Amino acid sequence: MDFIIKFAQAHESFRLAEIQALAEIERVDLEIIEYSDQSPLCLIRLPTARDAQRLIRRSILAQSAHELWGTGATLDALHASVKERTSGYWADYKSISFKFTIDSYQGAHSNNERLSIINTFDYLPFQGPIRMSHPDETFTVFELWPFNSVPLGIEKPTMIYLGRLIGKSSRETVIKFDLKKRGYISTTSMDSELSLVTANIAMAGPGKLFYDPFVGTGSFPIACAYFGAMGWGSDIDGRSMRGEGGAKSLKGNFEQYDLRARLGDVFAADLTNSPIKKDRRVWDGIVCDPPYGVREGLRVLGLKNPEKMPWLIEFGKKNVASPDFVPPKKPYSFLAMLDDILAFAAATLVDNGRLSFWMPTANDEDQEIRVPTHPSLELVVVCVQRFNKWSRRLITYSRLPDGKVSATAMAEHRSIKMVSSVGTTVDDLNPFRRGYFKKFESQRQEH
Repeated sequence: MDFIIKFAQAHESFRLAEIQALAEIERVDLEIIEYSDQSPLCLIRLPTARDAQRLIRRSILAQSAHELWGTGATLDALHASVKERTSGYWADYKSISFKFTIDSYQGAHSNNERLSIINTFDYLPFQGPIRMSHPDETFTVFELWPFNSVPLGIEKPTMIYLGRLIGKSSRETVIKFDLKKRGYISTTSMDSELSLVTANIAMAGPGKLFYDPFVGTGSFPIACAYFGAMGWGSDIDGRSMRGEGGAKSLKGNFEQYDLRARLGDVFAADLTNSPIKKDRRVWDGIVCDPPYGVREGLRVLGLKNPEKMPWLIEFGKKNVASPDFVPPKKPYSFLAMLDDILAFAAATLVDNGRLSFWMPTANDEDQEIRVPTHPSLELVVVCVQRFNKWSRRLITYSRLPDGKVSATAMAEHRSIKMVSSVGTTVDDLNPFRRGYFKKFESQRQEH
């Protein structure tokens, strides 16, 4: 059966990735027939209408799913298509209550024109009442118009579809988790829409354990918990998780959404000094937005020159359990952090578990930061959110079973000298920060 998915016209490069991940979660056989980032409509093929309902029900970027009744470049062609495709089961809708709506993308009609279009479907033998509120069935005429159709005076759309509403998505959840309504946030808290989309692409769900090693105020574990997963997290700065305590804390955020039962725990640690054993494959998913090191240089626990400060090491051993103890930190390479994230994921993800993390890069090809690779991780999809001079990418991998990992690729990977995590300055260690403050700034001044 063929269906129409109506997407929100936002975060276009994420839409298909989310739907394909949901198809895997719901175990439905999805075929993409037609899709474009320039259109809010996607034509798909699924075995049943029930599969379409399951596919759409937890989507954030989709709005609704519709059974495709017809398509055509003109209204006459649409009617011919409807008659050819659906006349065999018109009798099933003879007595139902119904309504027709028109959804015009980049175009517009007057009320009289809309009514006139709807009246052209009077050949359908529907004898039930027309109900504008809560009808049994809703039929939508979707129109795709050229860009700037209204100011250019274009009178007709380029493509028309008729669809029967099958199900609606969870897009309204974005409002529920809006950061403006959240009790505790920081300047780096990920917005609710992209947190939920990340959780979907990472395939969070009931019975799964999801972990964020840069948890901050908890945006990602909250999104994963909403979809049924058990959320865990850690952060190098325990203050970001504790907040002021009570409602003004990470745990308070979980309680605000009645998700406290789905919070495993959080703890203070950094990725390179984690208490999580590297030889235990425990996580079904790892989702995170690592620090970009723009405001401050990236740091990890440790000393840059431990041989020059042995007294500080001894002080740490004696006072590590003190609530007032602040562990020393050393500079950390941005590229080393990316490699460490992948190495940690490869060591701790279950087979086919997903890693989804955000990574910034310049829009200039000369400054673009490579997508990191690891022999045990298969790249699934790269989604891009563009800003002015830079972008950030949501990069998603799947953990390959050990039997599918190339022994040759693994040997080559182990032979490569790892990126140094220590440097002279924060700019030496962070190419994105260097570009952000130097080349990006010079471009702004030129304009």
